This record gives sequence, structure tokens and C-alpha cells, in this order.
Amino acid sequence: MLDKVLITCAITGNLTTPEQTPHLPITPAQIAQSALEAAKAGAAVAHIHVRDPETGRPSMAIELYREVVARIRDGNPDLILNITTGPGGRFVPSADDPKVYGPGTTLMVPEQRVEHIALLKPEICTLDLNTMNSGREVVINTPGNVRRMAKVIREAGVKPEIELFDSGDIALLNDLVTDGTLDPAPLCSIVMGVKYGFQPGPETVLYARGLLPAKATWTAFGIGRTTFPMAVQSLLAGGHVRVGLEDAVYIARGELAPSNAALVAKVRRLVEELGATVATPQEARGLLGLGGPS
Repeated sequence: MLDKVLITCAITGNLTTPEQTPHLPITPAQIAQSALEAAKAGAAVAHIHVRDPETGRPSMAIELYREVVARIRDGNPDLILNITTGPGGRFVPSADDPKVYGPGTTLMVPEQRVEHIALLKPEICTLDLNTMNSGREVVINTPGNVRRMAKVIREAGVKPEIELFDSGDIALLNDLVTDGTLDPAPLCSIVMGVKYGFQPGPETVLYARGLLPAKATWTAFGIGRTTFPMAVQSLLAGGHVRVGLEDAVYIARGELAPSNAALVAKVRRLVEELGATVATPQEARGLLGLGGPS
């Protein structure tokens, strides 16, 4: 078990809806404020998606990202920002012709998916390696497109956080490390609980951990009711932890989490009661090899 543990808070995500919880941050002001509150509760990293303020639907609008980043930087320049590049990779086949995209398809050229990263230069951004079923949709991240996104990320001086949804993703990760596309000491997240990906459990964490590059820094996290059990499992297996309204809307059985800060505060108590210390943003920068605030 690590002595210094990073807490990442996933603020709003792509799939959680306002119908699931009235506490979901939607506007740039709400997302930024929620991230700042999470930092006060113990988060060193804020994982950021943005939403259309009018509809609450996921968005990739650069002006929304720009506003969120500016507000967080003004309020807490030490907080590490991890901005998503996941949107833009979903395909929904037409009912009439599976070769034709239907409503809900978001496929974009790789460079468009990381345009906001090149412009805003957060410390970290996600890089998904999965091609998999996700409900009616298929998430598509081909090796070639991943390499194109990784090139833009690298040239922007941003550290990719590699999101891993199944063992095949880790095989691709190892290939990308071998050919020099990715650093030999990658930052990784093992994602558990997506229906057709890694299923939550201690065996999954240990299995996935064993496939990672030897120098990887990693977090394992679960979605829904497995959020806190998998946070503890990640901790016990030598990883970091992640919580947030992107991953779970309940803080206890039948009790909606009132805020991201409340989720962070609960996982912080678990970390500290098990004998570890929660890393500050400044300490996290050192652990991850990041520079000072931009």
C-alpha cells in the first residue's frame, strides 16, 4: 500500500444525468465551484467534462472548457486538472444500414478530440484505448487514431492518463510503450463497472495491475455501488483512488451524495483510517512528475 495516495474527483462526467441527481454540476461556474470544493475536501486532481448549460447534455465546446479552466485556476492554481478527451468516439449504427451512422454518433477525427488540450494545456488529459460495446453504442478507439491523439497530447506537453476498460486495452498500452508512443512510466486508470468491460472485484484489480508496465502509476475505480469498495481495493493493492459524481451519485445506500466534496471527504476518511496519507496537489505534482501551476 502506498504511503501517499492521490484522490482524483471526477466532477460531472459524460453519462450521469440531472434526472439521476439534482446535485450534478452543469454550468461552467457549477463545475468549477464543485472542483474547488472537492480540492478543499482532499482531492489533488479534478477530472473535467463540460455540459451544455441549457440542456445539461455533454459538450465538447472549447469555450466551456476555457471558462471552467479559468475559474479553477483563479480559485486554486495548485489543483491538478485532468481534462477528458473521451467524447468524440461513439458510433451508433443506423437501424436501416449498419454501415451508416445514426443519431447519437459522435465520431470525430482524432485531432478534433484533443483540440482543447492543445489550446488549454492542462497538466493531464485522458486517453482512452477501448473499442467496446457501451449500451446501444460502440466506442471506437483504433490504434492509429490513438497514436494521432497521443502525438498532439505529447506536443502540448500534457501527461496522458490512460483509461483501461479491459485486458485488451492493456495489451495495446504495452505496444504503445514499446514503440515509444507512450512513456514507459504511464499514468493509468483501471475502469471497472462498465457493463461489457472489466467487472469490479479484487481479482480484477490484481489481474489488471499485473498486466501494467512495471513503472506505471495507477488507479483502479468502480462505478455505481462499487465506488467505495473498489477505492479501498485499489488502495490495498498499491494504487491511488478516484470518486465523483461521474462515477456514482450515492454516498451510502439510498442516500444521494450532496456534492463531489462529500464523496471526496468519505474516501479520504477511508484512506486515512487504513493508514495512508492523502497527497496535496503540490505533493501530487512531484509524484506524477508534473511542473508547477501554469
